[in-house]
Amino acid sequence: MEILSRREEQVLLAVWELKDSAYLMAIKDYLTKITLKKWSVGIVHKPLLKLEKKGFIESFMGEATAKRGGRRKKMYAVTILGIQELKKLKREHDVLWKNFIYAEITKDA
Repeated sequence: MEILSRREEQVLLAVWELKDSAYLMAIKDYLTKITLKKWSVGIVHKPLLKLEKKGFIESFMGEATAKRGGRRKKMYAVTILGIQELKKLKREHDVLWKNFIYAEITKDA
């Protein structure tokens, strides 16, 4: 059983959310926008490598574009294993947060 760090989880969710637009800079920009914290290329790249090694994402080369001077982007996609992991994490988070919210509501009663 693989355990994901919080950063790996965030990167995995970003890849899933960005779908066909999931490449390094787009992931970095998306996470910076969502978390309101500055994400560097290195902070995103390391979890991408780990997630790919664990089988939760796969990479492939996108098409060359004139905007990039004919260079291709390395794109990422969530695998079936990655989707299963996201579902497991969502269930765990739901239980943990439900219990926290319940404790907060009953504390004031």
